[in-house]
Amino acid sequence: MNFFERQAQARRNTTRLVVLFALAVVGIVVAVAFDDPPTALIYLALLIVVAALVWFGIRLLGWSTTNFVLTTDRLISRQGVLTKSGIEIPLERINTVFFNQRLFERLVGAGDLAVESAGERGTNTFTDIRRPADVQREIYVQMEENENRKFDRAAGRAGLSAAEQVEKLHGLLAQGAITQEQYDSERIRLLGP
Repeated sequence: MNFFERQAQARRNTTRLVVLFALAVVGIVVAVAFDDPPTALIYLALLIVVAALVWFGIRLLGWSTTNFVLTTDRLISRQGVLTKSGIEIPLERINTVFFNQRLFERLVGAGDLAVESAGERGTNTFTDIRRPADVQREIYVQMEENENRKFDRAAGRAGLSAAEQVEKLHGLLAQGAITQEQYDSERIRLLGP
């Protein structure tokens, strides 16, 4: 399902939520407003209220078992109550991050986040993310810091000559931090056979 299909589905879900809420309000009003309502009307009102509460409980349970985590190396999402699904996207594979907030979502501080990556799925959409603009900004900050760490590691290795690296390895061998086999294999890798 692509991003636009997910947006349409989210709009349908929002419409369902509004209709269900309106029906619950109507059910409560009908149950309270009539002095002597017909029994069928009371049962209908109770059924509407119970359906609204059950639907809300299911949504709440699904929301409470969803994890969306940003680490220094990857973006992780896990969700599910009875069955679990998840995805991990390395930060270096993320191309674009964009978010969408409808009016109600802006009021409650939530929204949808779409992540385009160089993966099998292409675009992954995550719904009901708290403060999606801040999350988008933080993803870009972590991507930049991840890239800087990668360059720092490469520069650190490139800054030492092969002889200096072998000397450091010898020091590690003398301290007992590495074994003779590890020392020999790294020395051969650096200097050749």
